[in-house]
Amino acid sequence: MTDLDKQAPVAWGRYLILGTVALVMLYPLLWLVGASFKSNSEIFSSPGFVPSGIDFKSYAAGWKTSTEYTFATYFLNSFLITIPKIIVTLISCVFVAYAFARFEFWGKKTMFAVMVSTMMLPLIILRMPQYLMFREIGWLDTYLPLVVPSAFATDTFFVFMLVQFLRGIPRDMEEAALIDGCNAVQMLWHIIVPLLKPAIISVIVFQFIWTMNDFMGPLIYLASVEKYPVSLALKMSIGATEEVEWANVIAISVVALIPSVAVFFAAQKHFIEGAATSGVKG
Repeated sequence: MTDLDKQAPVAWGRYLILGTVALVMLYPLLWLVGASFKSNSEIFSSPGFVPSGIDFKSYAAGWKTSTEYTFATYFLNSFLITIPKIIVTLISCVFVAYAFARFEFWGKKTMFAVMVSTMMLPLIILRMPQYLMFREIGWLDTYLPLVVPSAFATDTFFVFMLVQFLRGIPRDMEEAALIDGCNAVQMLWHIIVPLLKPAIISVIVFQFIWTMNDFMGPLIYLASVEKYPVSLALKMSIGATEEVEWANVIAISVVALIPSVAVFFAAQKHFIEGAATSGVKG
């Protein structure tokens, strides 16, 4: 018996274990999709994910909602929050991470330590002072409180991740560009940003998913139904009537997952590379 023959059972056993774990992890998602085609009685009586029939009426009813707006409005609202927030997050976090990773200035280590320590600060304790501040400014019931803070690199996790990635990049190309006459901004745009591509894509994926799933922020700052994002619209669809048609809610929940899943799979290669490298190097 060759070594290859001896290793075959071990490989099959490994694949069997991985397949079982993958099925367990994916079962809730499979059940969610299957339940979108079930009736209320079938949802609560059958633990399996295979429906008795396929009917897309729950998707049509869930999309229409019980309000005067369809979920197209709520998806548009979510994108009006998410896309600007991603843009300002990238600009601010890249600049701050570049400064921490490549420049020496007074108090750098202390400032970096303070920044990292804020990652352990519960966000809930900031809600009240932020709300009072935005109320005085007159930003309530707008998207500004959900977007503008990210323009000041308040998402410190992303700054930390980019700094760790930058620390693992050799400075040879930057030194050559400096000799050729590049200034700091030119070096950032032409040298650093292309090298940061995997980490930048990781920031985009994280911020997109977190913002699309954010419930507390829009709940605090938005009062008009026509400005609600998908996260609030889903909650509103549950509490709109006394008897909830769960198939409709589950169906639109499946639809709400599609943008995040699509973004993740579109950027999967660079996302995994950026997340892994940011955590290992430095």
